[in-house]
Amino acid sequence: MKQGLVLTSRVPLLLGAAAAVWLGALAGELPAAAADKPLKPLVLKLPEPTLRGTPEDLPAGPNIDPPPKEDPAPFMVPEGTLNVSEGKKVTSSVKPFTGELSQVTDGKKEAFDSDAIEMRSGSQWVQVDLGAEHVLHVVMLWHDHRYIQITRDVLLQVSNDPEFKTGVTTLYNNDFDDSSKQGAGKDKEYFETRWGRVVEGKGIKARYVRGYSKGTSLTALNCWQEIEVYGTPGQ
Repeated sequence: MKQGLVLTSRVPLLLGAAAAVWLGALAGELPAAAADKPLKPLVLKLPEPTLRGTPEDLPAGPNIDPPPKEDPAPFMVPEGTLNVSEGKKVTSSVKPFTGELSQVTDGKKEAFDSDAIEMRSGSQWVQVDLGAEHVLHVVMLWHDHRYIQITRDVLLQVSNDPEFKTGVTTLYNNDFDDSSKQGAGKDKEYFETRWGRVVEGKGIKARYVRGYSKGTSLTALNCWQEIEVYGTPGQ
């Protein structure tokens, strides 16, 4: 049973051709916990593309996915899947010096300065409290697509422990040299674009979602625009 996405900008639109590089780990079957539920296309509202254009001297290498050139294929999720992070409480390792943490779950993710928060350098995290345990199917990340850049040491972890000391599951980790000291990852780095980064939830049950970063290919600062967590109530 194949997975898929429905992506929208201004008007909902079912898209066909796959962008295999962008989808990455999403190839395969749905988790067993969700296999017995009716499926529906996941509707995502994408931000508009940045108007700054694509730099000619983009980083390249075996650990970097090239920028996507087309919208990804549809992604199917269990009936009843919702954005369970919208408006939820956000905490962080350090206080942003630009913007407010509440912006990470406010639904605004355009390539505007007003839609981004900025935090100091180093390995930093933001954490979303979903309010209760949920079954996670898809997590979308937008760090900063105001510029075509690579966000370094992107990790996505989930847990039912707010301090992330126990029961931690890592869903994504592209810190291939372990510079953030969370363990070396095997996922690839990627360019920040309007498509963000989609991470498979794998049917994991968790209340807290934590995203790490450590600067970008353009700046040592850490930026976030939005985290969207799509899931169903825990059972």
